[in-house]
Amino acid sequence: MKILVGIKRVIDYNVRVQVNREGTGVVKDGVKMSINPFDEIAIEEALRMKESGAASEVVAVSIGPEAAQQQLRTALAMGADRALLFTSDDEIQPLTAARGLLAVVEKEDPGLVLLGKQAIDDDANQVGQMLAALWQRPQATFVSALEFNDGSAKATREVDAGLETIEVDLPAVITVDLRLNEPRFVKMPDIMKAKRKPLDIRPFAELGVELPPQLETGRYEPPPRRQGGVKVESVEALVAALKDKGILS
Repeated sequence: MKILVGIKRVIDYNVRVQVNREGTGVVKDGVKMSINPFDEIAIEEALRMKESGAASEVVAVSIGPEAAQQQLRTALAMGADRALLFTSDDEIQPLTAARGLLAVVEKEDPGLVLLGKQAIDDDANQVGQMLAALWQRPQATFVSALEFNDGSAKATREVDAGLETIEVDLPAVITVDLRLNEPRFVKMPDIMKAKRKPLDIRPFAELGVELPPQLETGRYEPPPRRQGGVKVESVEALVAALKDKGILS
């Protein structure tokens, strides 16, 4: 079974994001970029499946700027067999990304598509669901545990009420959550080997997806600064302070 793993280039989660002066976006120049953490978990799960014999090939795919080669090389260093990059300097919105991935799926014919449940830059949580709908295949989202049988997958999902276990037929789209696994550490020899693995770079236009932006962002603003706390001497003083702020009546 071939596994297709979608990854996105995002600002590293350790970086403190800053809004640019114009309020039209966030500062990216000179900022460390990484694989979206949820997508890294998806890569790790695909690699574990291959190592267990449940999969024969792991293909990493990304849509974005040419600089995303760096993140795809990281996926190759982790153990992916090959990578595909469809380049575009435009903002790729969720529906456009889903249609682009559908074109890749139709060409690659994978038995499973693994994605992170969301990207940490826009937190949209939409691409996996849209891809499943367009592909007309089952989906399992927010997955924290996976088991595979002949032609199906049992997925444990994290939902508001707790945990839910469902079974889906393959091929399917699965989006993964943080508790599914812990991604492996990439060693220097693996990084060197990754340079010899195939990385196919093509323009996004080659996928034949023409879709005007569905969403328009008016302005970016940083959240208001948190005010410092106030120490009180007693419970009575705390209650009085909460009443003054209208929190208690």
